[in-house]
Amino acid sequence: MIHKSKISLVFLAAVSFLFAQRIDVPITQFQLDNGLNVILHEDHSLPTVSVNVWYHVGSGSEKPGRTGFAHLFEHILFEGSKHVPEGKFDRWLEEAGANNNGSTTEDRTNYYEDLPSNALELALFLESDRMGYLLDVVTPEHVDGQRDVVKNERRQRIENQPYGRIRIALPELLYPSDHPYSWSVIGSMEDLSAATDEDVKEFFRDFYGPNNASLVIAGDIETGKARELIEHWFSDVPRGREPPVASPPESSLKAEKRVFFQDRVQLPMIHMVWHSPAFYADGDAELDMLSSVLSDGKNSRLYRRLVYEMEAAQAVAAYQSSKKFSSSFNILALAKPGHTLDELEEVIIEEVEKVKEEGTAERELQRAKNQYEASFFRSLELVGGFSGKADRLNSYYYHTGKANYFNEDLDRYRAVSLSDVKEAANRYLPWDRRVVVSIVPEGAPESAAKNSSEIHPK
Repeated sequence: MIHKSKISLVFLAAVSFLFAQRIDVPITQFQLDNGLNVILHEDHSLPTVSVNVWYHVGSGSEKPGRTGFAHLFEHILFEGSKHVPEGKFDRWLEEAGANNNGSTTEDRTNYYEDLPSNALELALFLESDRMGYLLDVVTPEHVDGQRDVVKNERRQRIENQPYGRIRIALPELLYPSDHPYSWSVIGSMEDLSAATDEDVKEFFRDFYGPNNASLVIAGDIETGKARELIEHWFSDVPRGREPPVASPPESSLKAEKRVFFQDRVQLPMIHMVWHSPAFYADGDAELDMLSSVLSDGKNSRLYRRLVYEMEAAQAVAAYQSSKKFSSSFNILALAKPGHTLDELEEVIIEEVEKVKEEGTAERELQRAKNQYEASFFRSLELVGGFSGKADRLNSYYYHTGKANYFNEDLDRYRAVSLSDVKEAANRYLPWDRRVVVSIVPEGAPESAAKNSSEIHPK
């Protein structure tokens, strides 16, 4: 009989060998005369291909009083263009057996089509037409229709979603009003209502040209043939304006902010947040590892203490929300009946203080690294979607200037040491420079964490 411990050692050795391997994602990269950056990756494991477009524009490209435009255009771009009648974009893709979607963040807007490789040209035609010829058909009626769709999405996902209004409250609390991260991605109702047809079109002219975009084609392609198709469909798209260069001011909290708001919820929740390093900056990976030590899995510190041992929290989470110019580190906990937010906050402070003073155990950090690497390698099995190789190539290109950044990215996490995690906790999580938000049931303001003043997120 083989002893269980020997099986574990063999398994761990196999995992270590896998994780030690270097990642090879061969790419071909070029730029069209109109400024469109193109990245091609052949992967013949399945007869499918992913077409992935990033426009380098998000809510952070907007201005105070004119918010929500990037997310609005995420919707408008599905509504047809000069050579694609309204309603046909999704229909033609569905008939070809494709999946497609789009999303908007503070920093970018992305779209993808995952489809059989023999339908590649359809996706290229559709993407090139809306890149070059969208405004030919956009009318005030189009804008009004999608404006109403976005408003309804805001109602469903934020205003009427339990705890959803935290997405409105946090940006305003973390950043000054002149910072492009100080408003939510979805924008305000007032700004969406006030935007004119010409306001919206000017935003498109500023940011949606090929010179402010990158295109990734990944999957079952022949590189030479794919390049010919891209040049055919995109070369006649006119170059856009040079987009304004974003240079947001550096932001920091000078003191602790403690607030609460009432919502249609059953259980109170505490959400604390700090400013943290930008995407790929020093400290970003270290805080990812810290978040895993704190809340990733049943053996993590906050889960084990608050959920398992004390049974004081319904749920707990910690995460580093990485963005281009400035990130945030978040810890939140949902109280169980009979327990208070002050009680949860006290335990969170105790556990973070232990990391600050004593550091983490080697096994904790190694577990966090293993979990991250396992997730990283699983994502490489996918070509399309929001997390596959195509989108990752676009993300790397946008944030680092190097599309094939897989090994460098993974090395950031492999290099994190015990002292790095301890230093990051001390440096980036000061108790006197954080935002603490309590979301409490309507009619129960007394359940907010101590010393909190009431706000009314709109």
